[in-house]
Amino acid sequence: MIPVTLAEVAAATGGRLDGGADPAALVTSVVVDSRLVEPGALFVALPGARVDGHGFAAAAVATGAAAVLAARPVDAPAVLVADPAAGLMALAAHVRGLAKATVLAVTGSSGKTTTKDLLADLLGTLGETIAPPGSFNNEIGLPLTLLRFEETTEYAALEMGARGIGHIAALCAIARPQVGLVLNVGSAHVGGYADGRAGIARAKGELAEAATDTVVLNADDPLVLAMRSRAAGRVRVVTFGLADGADLRAERVEIDRAGRASFDLLAGGERHRVALALVGGHQVSNALAAAAAASAVGMTPAAAAAALAAARPRSRWRMEVTTAPSGVVIVNDAYNANPESMRAALRALVDLGQAPADPAAPADTADLADGRRRRWTWAVLGPMAELGAVADDEHAELGRFAAALGIDRVLAVTDAARPLAAAAAAAGGHATWVGGVDEAAAALAAAGLRAGDVVLVKASRSYGLERLAQALAAAGTNRGGNR
Repeated sequence: MIPVTLAEVAAATGGRLDGGADPAALVTSVVVDSRLVEPGALFVALPGARVDGHGFAAAAVATGAAAVLAARPVDAPAVLVADPAAGLMALAAHVRGLAKATVLAVTGSSGKTTTKDLLADLLGTLGETIAPPGSFNNEIGLPLTLLRFEETTEYAALEMGARGIGHIAALCAIARPQVGLVLNVGSAHVGGYADGRAGIARAKGELAEAATDTVVLNADDPLVLAMRSRAAGRVRVVTFGLADGADLRAERVEIDRAGRASFDLLAGGERHRVALALVGGHQVSNALAAAAAASAVGMTPAAAAAALAAARPRSRWRMEVTTAPSGVVIVNDAYNANPESMRAALRALVDLGQAPADPAAPADTADLADGRRRRWTWAVLGPMAELGAVADDEHAELGRFAAALGIDRVLAVTDAARPLAAAAAAAGGHATWVGGVDEAAAALAAAGLRAGDVVLVKASRSYGLERLAQALAAAGTNRGGNR
């Protein structure tokens, strides 16, 4: 972090020093978790649903914090403000103003974190780059990322989420992105918007209005491409996608036996072959988006292609593929879910299922002696949160989609996912329902997963299906189950 004094913190946040705080004391990091305090840290005492950060203030200072950003006296050096969360945002805006870095921000209904990670890999080849871990994309995570700026930071790849109108605009007010990248407009959080996807488009488009140099838009998504009008005449617009008119586009997309995509990257009159190490055909769009954003700061197509090929997964529980000791392949994509990301993950599951269990074997689906194929695909799907009144319909549609793909077994988890199982079964699929994560584990154990089978685990984060994926990844094979 660019060091600031407690006097600067007070001025930036509109606060006052208290508890013997030394105005000249330097703050060299900012944390919201007292367990992460290092000497020179500013501990932000946020109120929480279960605990209040003010209760940890004294312990934070005892372990080296320079002071506490607090809403009330805490019997320790502090900067007192009306709202510590708002103070965190204000301090991040101040440090952002001290930095010389170019900020690139990503938003969209799905693919934000993976694209942000890819973009960070590309920018890292150009200069010192910071990016948040996972999806630090809200009013707490984003300012914490900005507060990691150093004087030597050249680029920042940020992720911006929105639960409603005005959220992205507020994040942009402190981040001041030069480059804004909009991936797609889907159904994530649609329950929070009275006018559905039109409202989501309006919220995501706030980034197109805020970017000060370049707006990067998905030419394959009409709602995103329409955001051109919100940037027209003010900043440069760069497009990406499969569409013929896109500035950066992909041709000759192929999926290998491990579910990884390769494609020709076409940009600036050049053509470069890219082989991704990420699983899923949907990663082509994410890769194009990252390359398009990097091109806005001068990266050449050749350099982008090389960096994309070298990129490896950074964030956990996003198409994280593990082969268990049993030989079962687990795809842990349990960080979050919406209708679009669910469909992308199911397509990737099908691609993985088409590969032979033994890589040296031919890629066929010939029946074995016991009447089943070489490997089966299993989709263990929890609910998609925040869909509002359309939740049952969206889950049912997803069940029909899974059945149409020919996925061998669908296991829906929790009450909210019942419509998914019912619709998949009605459409001719083999689908069952269980009440929770423990029941899902028991059902899979009884079913008898075999070496080479591929199991996708996906749901919205609040349902905790990553625990199931992790347990499966550590499990042995049960060969005695029923089919």
